[in-house]
Amino acid sequence: MNTNTVQTMVQQTIALRTNGKKLHNITRQVDAVLAQSGIKMGLCNVFLRHTSASLIIQENADPDVLADLETFFTKLIPEDASKYRHISEGVDDMPSHIRSTLTKTSETIPIANGKLALGTWQGIFVWEHRNLGHTREVLVHISGC
Repeated sequence: MNTNTVQTMVQQTIALRTNGKKLHNITRQVDAVLAQSGIKMGLCNVFLRHTSASLIIQENADPDVLADLETFFTKLIPEDASKYRHISEGVDDMPSHIRSTLTKTSETIPIANGKLALGTWQGIFVWEHRNLGHTREVLVHISGC
């Protein structure tokens, strides 16, 4: 181990305007932050600053996977005002919080040779759980050398 290696840290926020309930691929935006950082080896933490959307690593080649995930969550977590107390922000809000709880709001991806060490078919997605669009903030924190 070389103890003379200088560690670098970079943080950047990605603003994403969603257009309703669906998965939005942000892999390219995260790749761009990594490329600007110049870091070749380390870790990339991606954190979504919201409670009614989530962040997942998922299949990026076949859109049927994303459609099936949405269909499954729609059946698992219905938008039915009679099932929830928290309905002041709309019938879709409490189900969105439940979806976010069952998934994640952050992911950590290793960096190898200046690239995100994602698998061949993996992409990073913001999953909007609300029916209407929102502006979502994703904080990308990269550390390494």
